[in-house]
Amino acid sequence: MRCLVSLLLVLGMNMNATAGDEIYQLGPDSQRRDDVPRGKVTEHEWRSQVFPETIRRYWVYVPAQYDAAKPAAVMVFQDGHAYVGEEGQFRAPVVFDNLIHAGELPVIIGIFISPGHKKDALPEKPGWQPRPENRSFEYDSLSDQYARFLLEEMLPEVGKQYNLTDDPNQRAICGISSGGICAWTVAWERPDAFRKVLSHVGSFTNIRGGHVYPALIRKTEKKPIRVFLQDGSGDLDNEHGNWPLANQQMAAALKFADYDYQFVYGEGGHNGIHGGAILPDSLRWLWREEKPE
Repeated sequence: MRCLVSLLLVLGMNMNATAGDEIYQLGPDSQRRDDVPRGKVTEHEWRSQVFPETIRRYWVYVPAQYDAAKPAAVMVFQDGHAYVGEEGQFRAPVVFDNLIHAGELPVIIGIFISPGHKKDALPEKPGWQPRPENRSFEYDSLSDQYARFLLEEMLPEVGKQYNLTDDPNQRAICGISSGGICAWTVAWERPDAFRKVLSHVGSFTNIRGGHVYPALIRKTEKKPIRVFLQDGSGDLDNEHGNWPLANQQMAAALKFADYDYQFVYGEGGHNGIHGGAILPDSLRWLWREEKPE
């Protein structure tokens, strides 16, 4: 039973506040402002061929400044439901609206993708429950399969309606927990396609072998990836590993290998409270030098 409970925590089923989280608050960049144009968010569903017999929701955010004549930057989010809501811990569309309006981010189309359910139809509502059965396989596996899912299915599908860049320096990928290691894996496997990574409480532990990344980073020729890591001292410690230690090992390896990285280590637990509070600054750092035209 203990193993099952801790695995469910790892899989993102409990994103509630824990001791240490109370010091983090959403700032003005995460709040709606009347003078800022709103982007548009649409909801869709997708049946994958790369992950057969799965169905999932995804959302597309398009900023008010989008111009179809110009390729837009792209940012993909795993566990899309956790990032796309305007009342959640991250509120990414609100942050995008404010920072794009301020000229601090380029025009970015956000693609918020939830993990695959192995069902004939989607659950009535998005969220952590019922648990998407394919989440750990998609996110925690060390392979190019999720990258192929994005490059062969999701980006072409969204690209039918919107002009998306194919410049890897203008493509970012983000996730929380297992979605965080997934974001890193996509860029690690396909730096020709994604070169910006944002990981919140990333699961760089031995769920499906992800604990090897610090050693691989040290022993592999440096790849052109920019990465922002966030974690807290109150994160998980269980049979899969110690999340705070794993993220510190990642940061140490990235420093050793001279990567363009940032590691913000706080006091919070396994949730998006700290990551949401610093999301605006995380995005500014990740997209620095990428100024709108």
